[in-house]
Amino acid sequence: MTVPFLSLKRVSKQYAGVTALDSVDFELQKGEIHCLVGENGSGKSTMIKIISGTIDPDPGSIIEIQGEPVQNYKAINAIDKGIQVIYQDLSLFPNLTVAENIALCELVGDHKRYVQWENMKKIAEKAMARINVSLPLDALVGEISIADQQLVAILRSLTRDVNLIVMDEPTASLTKHEVDSLLAVVKDMKAKGITTMFVSHKLNEVLQIADRVSVIRDGKMIGVYPAHELNDKKLTFLMTGKKVEYRNFTPELKSNVPILECRDLSRAGDYKDISFDLRPGEILGITGLLGSGRTELALSLFGITKPDKGEILINEKNVKIRSVQDALKFGIAYVPEDRHVQGLINVQPVGDNIIITTIDSLVNKFRLIDKKKKRERIQQLVENLAIKIPGVDSPVQTLSGGNQQRVVLAKWIATNPRILILDGPTIGIDIAAKFSIHEIIRELAKQGIAIILISEEIPEVFNNCNRVLVMRKGIIVREFDTAKVTMDEIQDYVNGTF
Repeated sequence: MTVPFLSLKRVSKQYAGVTALDSVDFELQKGEIHCLVGENGSGKSTMIKIISGTIDPDPGSIIEIQGEPVQNYKAINAIDKGIQVIYQDLSLFPNLTVAENIALCELVGDHKRYVQWENMKKIAEKAMARINVSLPLDALVGEISIADQQLVAILRSLTRDVNLIVMDEPTASLTKHEVDSLLAVVKDMKAKGITTMFVSHKLNEVLQIADRVSVIRDGKMIGVYPAHELNDKKLTFLMTGKKVEYRNFTPELKSNVPILECRDLSRAGDYKDISFDLRPGEILGITGLLGSGRTELALSLFGITKPDKGEILINEKNVKIRSVQDALKFGIAYVPEDRHVQGLINVQPVGDNIIITTIDSLVNKFRLIDKKKKRERIQQLVENLAIKIPGVDSPVQTLSGGNQQRVVLAKWIATNPRILILDGPTIGIDIAAKFSIHEIIRELAKQGIAIILISEEIPEVFNNCNRVLVMRKGIIVREFDTAKVTMDEIQDYVNGTF
């Protein structure tokens, strides 16, 4: 029997009495692509940290590399054994060049006293040759695409004798074309004998790339499965412990009179000649690749940026949206793409995050916050959106991704919007949380709220929207009725291959 490259045996980890991992067994074979899947909070991140040596498992846990137990396993042991971890944030230096970022460890590692700049490009070129990719070595990392930054992180790992690369949600910010390119690189690494541990919640990518799939739930290893024996439904059931039945939804219009109309909106460098309308109870999808102008359009509708020309009509009246305050006055709310940076105050309690948009309405005649009214409003929104929290005073950063997204939704639903713009509302959350967010969106539409759903995920807009606008290079290139089109047709227009 082949000796695994890496084995975890009866590995456990507790934090302040909370079990993150419970006697987990896990192994990686040399040269395989092994995917680890699980819901947010299932224990994936803890496993990555233990494999990287950045945290210690509990006593009694065993870590073996090539069949040999490693005592007092630390990050230096992992690096010496050829284990490299690429985290979601990539840990790159945006103000250094591509070559400098790739060669950094070789230039300054191993107690070197002087940087050998003349070797820098040779090191980077050698790494690129290993996986047959080419990048502009003199470009600043901060000026290249996220997909190319992902390659820089991989190439940096390849400057050393690497046996295992752990990739944590590597495709979270990539377009479909960029994802395909990255998966091709992963397959190329496999052909060269490098093991890849691929951690992702995107099940289609998991099934496309994996040799084997390990499923973790609530800190316990549910099982290890050959990828060819799995499909979306089975994998979802293994991850969640329940059947998630996804039904197509066609929102019912509450009126044929548009609540929002955009006429020839343009903003230099962002979007051009944008015209569409939106009706109460409708969910309008906007999709396109990164840089297509979809988010830039949303920012203008919410008053964060201003269009250079064009008209916006609300209830058939021409309006000027010069600020966020104007947008709120007209009943527009916006859930941003990056909930951590733009949507939440992470260190603040859940309750304060929820009521921050409506704090003025909670002030009594003495100009003090009415604590009873505040508590009631928070509790009502927590219940309405089924937000799972230890308590309203818990820091929002302690919640799962799905519950954090519910908090952002609650914050803007509290403003009683008539128009709700959702920009990537399910980015970075697992399949079960995504399903529940979609249920909330559908319920809001049933209540008559007009919704703009912006997403690069074609199934998301196809399954939830009446109509879908496809944007490319700042222009609406096609409008689709979801009842009369397939997902493949929409994807072709997104990619420009129609």
